[in-house]
Amino acid sequence: MNASGQKTRIDWVSRSCHLLRATEAEFEREKPFGGLTIATAIHLEPKTASLLVTLQAGGAQIVATGNLNSTQAETIDYLQGRGIEVIGRKTTDDADHEADIAAMLQRRPDLLLDNGGDMFAKVAAAPYANLLGGTEETTSGRMRLEPMRDRFSFPILVINDIPIKQFAENRHAVGQSLFESYLRFTNRSTNGKRVTVFGYGACGRGVAACFRNAFAVTSVVDCNPVTTLEAHLDGFATPLRDEAVSSADVIVTVTGAPDILTEDDLGLIKDGAILMNGGHFPVEIAVDRMMADKTVNKVERYEDGLETLHMADGRRIHILGHGHMANLAGPRPLGNTIESMDLGFTLQARCLEWIAKGRVVADQCVVPVPAEIDAQVAEDYLAFNR
Repeated sequence: MNASGQKTRIDWVSRSCHLLRATEAEFEREKPFGGLTIATAIHLEPKTASLLVTLQAGGAQIVATGNLNSTQAETIDYLQGRGIEVIGRKTTDDADHEADIAAMLQRRPDLLLDNGGDMFAKVAAAPYANLLGGTEETTSGRMRLEPMRDRFSFPILVINDIPIKQFAENRHAVGQSLFESYLRFTNRSTNGKRVTVFGYGACGRGVAACFRNAFAVTSVVDCNPVTTLEAHLDGFATPLRDEAVSSADVIVTVTGAPDILTEDDLGLIKDGAILMNGGHFPVEIAVDRMMADKTVNKVERYEDGLETLHMADGRRIHILGHGHMANLAGPRPLGNTIESMDLGFTLQARCLEWIAKGRVVADQCVVPVPAEIDAQVAEDYLAFNR
C-alpha cells in the first residue's frame, strides 16, 4: 500500500500470481530452504517480488540484485521492507552491474537464481565449496554457460529450455509484451508497416505473430535454414538478410546473439526505420558503435528512451531504449504478462526446491528442467483455471 492508502502494482501482481501464492503457503509450512542463502540476479520488478517473497517463505535468506536497466525503485523498497537484502540500484553500466554481482557472491550463497549467466560466469572463475547449484532463466545465459559446463560441479537447470517456458512465456508473453512496447514507446501504428523480426525461436515466433495480427507486413530472418523454412511455411516472408533490413519500417531483434545489427548496416536501413531489441543483453543492436559511426551527423534524444540518429545523407534512424530489452525499458515498463511469469517463476521455485533437497545431481548441469517439474506446474496451473 502506498502513502495515499492505495494498493500498489506489486499488490495487484501478488494477488494475481495464484501459483506462487499457493507455493508460498506450502513453503511456509515445509521450509525447504531453511538455513540456506539464495542469491538472485534477475529483473527487479513487481512479478519478481512475488517470487522472492515465495522463496523467503521457504526459510531462505535472500540477497538480490537486478539486471541491466530493468531495476525498479519501488520493487527495491518493497523487498527491503520485507527484510530482503538488495544490492545496487538501476544501472546501465556494465562495471557497476559486475560490482553488484561480485558483492552478492561474497555472501557465498548456497543457491543461485541467474538470468543471463552473470553469477555463474563469475563462479566458474572463482568457485566456492558450499554452492549446491541453481537455475538459469534465459537462452542468452544458456548459450553463455554451455562452454563452461566442465567447470561446474553442481546442477544448473535451464528454465528456458522446457515446453512451458517456450510457449507460455517466450512465444505468447514475449510476443505480446514486445508488441505492446513498440506501441508504448512510439504511439505509432503497425497497420501496413513492414516489420522484420530477426530470430524465429519461440520469442521470434510470438513477436512475428503479434505484429502480423496487428496488420503489419511481417518478414523473418534466421541463420538456420530449417527455422527459416518453418517461418516460410507459417506464412511469413523470408527475404535475404540485406533485403529484409533495407525494406523494414520496424526491425526487432530476438536472437540471444550479439551484433545482429551493427554500424555496417547503417547504409542499408531506410529513412524513418525503428530499431528495437527483445533479447536479454543489450548487444543485439550495436547502438554505441552506430552512434559513433562517421556517417552519423548527430544523435537526438527524446523523453522515455527514444533516440534518433541523423545520418549525413539526411536519413533518420530511431532506436528504442538504447537497445536494451524493450519490454522492460522506456515508459511504464511492465514486462511479460503476470500469468506467464507466475508459471515461469513457479518453475524457478520448484527447481530450487529440488536442488535444495538433493533431487538433482551434479551431472544435470546446464540442462533443461526435469519433465516432472514441468508437468507438476502445468497441472497446478490448469487446476486454477478449470
